Amino acid sequence: ALSAFLTYVGAGLDGQAGLGDFNLQLNDSYQGQVVKGCPTYDEVRQPSMDGFDLEKYQGKWYEQKFHDWTQFKEVYDTTLDIKLTSDKKGWIDDFGVKGPAPDSAKLSWDKSPVANGAHYFMFGRVDENDPPGILREKGFGVEFPNYIVDVKKDPVTGDYTEAIQFQCLDRGGVRVFEGINFMSRNPVMTDVEMKAMHQRAKDAGMYPFGASEEQMHMVARRGEDEPKIDNSWQRMWHAIGVDKVLELLAESIEDGGR
Repeated sequence: ALSAFLTYVGAGLDGQAGLGDFNLQLNDSYQGQVVKGCPTYDEVRQPSMDGFDLEKYQGKWYEQKFHDWTQFKEVYDTTLDIKLTSDKKGWIDDFGVKGPAPDSAKLSWDKSPVANGAHYFMFGRVDENDPPGILREKGFGVEFPNYIVDVKKDPVTGDYTEAIQFQCLDRGGVRVFEGINFMSRNPVMTDVEMKAMHQRAKDAGMYPFGASEEQMHMVARRGEDEPKIDNSWQRMWHAIGVDKVLELLAESIEDGGR
């Protein structure tokens, strides 16, 4: 039992065995080699970023997979809606989640006050000294660089259809946080598309930082055409004003970040 417990804790710290959201990193190892600190943008940036157009990056993205201990794997239908400010020097990321996911809480998921969604706003700025593809993001009281490592383009329109984001933060040469997001304009990706995205992340040198299949968590999806949850629990949350409180909270966060 003790051995199993230690294995579980160790897997969590390494972000393996389906526990990628618990990965605390702190210069952990990859294939037997300790990986220290964070890479530079040039070390992970892919050729697809040549001529990157931030305005094309705006709009709604569906998060497909993540590696990030600040995100809970119990949430589902996660989206990111990115908008540039009018002066093009800042941006707002409307981070939408629902939870818990039906498979993670089979008896209670539809009773949750956020079964129909909640929003958290992240704010950033575009630093003229950064190369295109780096956004300065602020969340949880800390500013950190958000690397857009790779984009896939529609062969006809040139619009961005898939993207890989990478955030990394170190202090004194010690990596204290890393986040990886696989995103698509479509709610669902095929296995072939997902494997191709993993390969692009591997080509970018991101596997040591958690981009392998075993270190990333797939976001559950209920379905775009599914109706909103409407039951006695949701009517109770509405009656006591929980939805209004969530709306006011989202608005105050958004206004506070402008």
